[in-house]
Amino acid sequence: MIFEELNLNNALLRALADLEFVNPTPIQEKAFPVILSGRDVIGIAQTGTGKTLAYLLPVLRQFTFSKQKDPRILILVPTRELVIQVVEEIRKLTTYLSVRVVGVYGGTNINNQKEELYAGLDILVATPGRLVDLAMTGLLRLKSIQKLVIDEVDEMLNLGFRPQLVSLMEIISPKRQNLMFSATLTEDVDQLISDFFANTSRIEVSPHGTPLKKISQIVYRVPNYNTKVNLLELLLLENENYSRVLVFVNTKKNADRLFETIQTKFPGQIGILHSNKSQNFRINALKYFEEGIYRVLVTTDLIARGLDISNISHVINFEMAETAADYVNRIGRTGRADKEGAAISFVTEKEKVELQDAEALMKISIPVEPLPSNLKISLEYTEAENPTNLFDKQYYKADTAIRGSQGAFHEKKEKNKKINLGGPGTRNPKFGVKKKQPVPVVKPPKFKF
Repeated sequence: MIFEELNLNNALLRALADLEFVNPTPIQEKAFPVILSGRDVIGIAQTGTGKTLAYLLPVLRQFTFSKQKDPRILILVPTRELVIQVVEEIRKLTTYLSVRVVGVYGGTNINNQKEELYAGLDILVATPGRLVDLAMTGLLRLKSIQKLVIDEVDEMLNLGFRPQLVSLMEIISPKRQNLMFSATLTEDVDQLISDFFANTSRIEVSPHGTPLKKISQIVYRVPNYNTKVNLLELLLLENENYSRVLVFVNTKKNADRLFETIQTKFPGQIGILHSNKSQNFRINALKYFEEGIYRVLVTTDLIARGLDISNISHVINFEMAETAADYVNRIGRTGRADKEGAAISFVTEKEKVELQDAEALMKISIPVEPLPSNLKISLEYTEAENPTNLFDKQYYKADTAIRGSQGAFHEKKEKNKKINLGGPGTRNPKFGVKKKQPVPVVKPPKFKF
């Protein structure tokens, strides 16, 4: 099928032609007529299958011009980067349409966003936290919302946005169409659907855990962190086809550490991205990576979901993802838009369980590649890999000879052997105890009459 066979108007077809999009993906093809019918939809499709266009095309197909200032379409996404990306996608698709779109997210000046909202808009793309903040000011009115889209709904619940979503459900007009898209369908998502939506049509393409066939996967078994660093540097030095590489680690601290280690050998070629970086820093890091200024981008799972960065040659799991679902989402950053991709994982003995979980989810066995013969195997272990023994001191059986202790029970010293001598009136501190004196009996006087 081609896009011209869908019920799209000329403005959207021209925009798709400019973008050189010819064939819709399976999720786009299946979701389009159902969304166009007005029914609530939950779309489940593997990462990299075009879920964003799957809801944008039918939503924009039904868009009508209006001069009203309040938004009629609300799109919720979990991260700032996704807000920026979705806004950019809308602008590309509406080149030949008159559509006002605004993106709002935290970590930036809220007053500037208020000014954009006050000027009027048709489509609002937002993160839940900032949207609630703006709604509480009274400036943003959501009673005109006709279509609510929640993108990456499972990730939004994982990030703890359920209270904000519940609050928004209560203030948005109940007469609306609800569209939810995700790579996974969890129990939390099911509960959200049952609580707020009725008669939801489920569209599932490439069930969760199905790896994209265009992505080749291999594993290197390595002994420790320092050997991982040596292996990463060796692969980058010896392989020019590692042209646009995403390197995933599990924490922001580890991302900073790895970045500082390898940037000296590849000056100007390494970027870093995680949630502790400022908004401008994050935007520029993505921009430089997409433009090819950065050859490598070290990141956390912040961009494992939703973000569409074209032509990523390799995804390297420097640390195995903590969950199998996160592993699948990570490798889905490559092999997009019918292009080949490669995913490489560095796995230590401690990470074998995570590898096995990923293999079980995908129902495949990832081949193990022998380590390069010229790789330097480090014998040094980090503090995290070789933790100190918490019981290296004899807390329970202390050496009494060294401490000069006689144990918990011992004879009291002479000065502490006190005798109860009674109250202060019965003893003399200097001469000892006095004998008790008899109390004199006083006879009443005799009176003569």
